[in-house]
Amino acid sequence: MHLFEPLALGKVTLKNRILVSPMCQYSSQEGHPTPWHLVHLGSRAVGGAALVMAEATAVEARGRISPGDSGIWLDSQADGWAPIARFIAEQGALPAMQLAHAGRKASMDIPWKGGKRLAPEDGGWTTMAPSALAFDDAYPMPEAMSVADIDTVVASFASAAKRALAAGFEVLEIHGAHGYLLHEFLSPLSNKRTDEYGGSFENRARFLRRVIAAVRGVMPDGLPLLLRISATDWTAGGWDLEQSCALALAIKGDGVALIDVSSGGNVATAKIPIGPGYQTPLAAEIRRRTGALTGAVGMITSPEQADHIVRTEQADVVSLARELLRDPYWPRRAARALGVKIEAPVQYGRAW
Repeated sequence: MHLFEPLALGKVTLKNRILVSPMCQYSSQEGHPTPWHLVHLGSRAVGGAALVMAEATAVEARGRISPGDSGIWLDSQADGWAPIARFIAEQGALPAMQLAHAGRKASMDIPWKGGKRLAPEDGGWTTMAPSALAFDDAYPMPEAMSVADIDTVVASFASAAKRALAAGFEVLEIHGAHGYLLHEFLSPLSNKRTDEYGGSFENRARFLRRVIAAVRGVMPDGLPLLLRISATDWTAGGWDLEQSCALALAIKGDGVALIDVSSGGNVATAKIPIGPGYQTPLAAEIRRRTGALTGAVGMITSPEQADHIVRTEQADVVSLARELLRDPYWPRRAARALGVKIEAPVQYGRAW
């Protein structure tokens, strides 16, 4: 394997192993994408990535992190996404969408306006979580979800998936990481329930597995479903690598094509050993222990580093985030650095 070797996922094929990681832009209007999203995502498709994933896109209004988050709970939002998905595909990349619910980390202002908790009079809303535990003192206190609430959110994920597919997205990802709702259920630090959705590993994973089944159930055979997880809370007594491996094994028959391995986000005081490629060993260990296809993400910046991850079979794909904010054409620069010839858009052919 190498960075520019194609990879088949179901009936679609990645032309290389470089994925654009979902990155919140906080630039939507009432959940609707704007021209910013077309330029942001479209330029990275032109830049040569194999898969371009839209940011964490809320499956219901209360699942947004902020009022600027994108959504897919309305047909009109799907209509707004359709030309963006079409343009990504026209550039030879796979259009993908991450379906998300922020849970107890919702109802916050956008970062460049301070990122503070939004009061109801400022447009804030009631948040929800497995248990009535706030992320920290700066966040709103959530309401503990009833079983009926859980049923509603499962249905919202399925409806959102239908809209995303109708808009032209060919790959979907469920956001089960970074301290958002599905991760909150997985971690015993945020899930203190005593019903069938709390306590044991099987119970804590039940909500996520219902969401996977609901989304997979509306997807055509052959279109890939990905799952992003935080492989560890980086905190004693929390979600950890052992449970992540157990989850990867448990969902082997659930129709997940690849596990996108991140970490953290559920404990405000966690001490995370951030450094180049710091999450790659987590992806490698899940891959080694379970046989699942995995993606590595987190401070992957150089072509040689990305290629090494794939060549040494630590992960099957690499997802880039901030490096692609700095350079949308990173995949083209990587190909040149690694001595690989890739096609350029005809409009840009004179430069290659």
